[in-house]
Amino acid sequence: MRYMMFIKHTQDYGNVKAPAALYEAMGGFVEDATKKGQFIDGAGLQPTSAGNRVRLENGTISVTDGPFTESKEVVGGYAIIDAKSREEALDLAKRFMELHRIHWPTFEGECEVRPFEQEAQPAS
Repeated sequence: MRYMMFIKHTQDYGNVKAPAALYEAMGGFVEDATKKGQFIDGAGLQPTSAGNRVRLENGTISVTDGPFTESKEVVGGYAIIDAKSREEALDLAKRFMELHRIHWPTFEGECEVRPFEQEAQPAS
């Protein structure tokens, strides 16, 4: 089953450069997970100052330019993984966050793990 991992952190990290050792460790993590068929896609995201929000409210669509100062947490990156079970997906997420703990000790954030909706099967 495929899962989406959202890496969330405070807005404060938007302008902070992550340690090079973290990028190196993440590269190894991605390479290993790719070889095992677990890593499908992923990337870090630019700060909210580079983003926009498209909102539908009361029948009206509006666009707001970033930064989004009212945000308490920001999605800083994502990964799409393929795991045999929820436990395997959570293990990958814990391993990924462990890289942050080791290589960026001041980092505080979370990894939200959610399964994709099951695709509808065509009628026979």
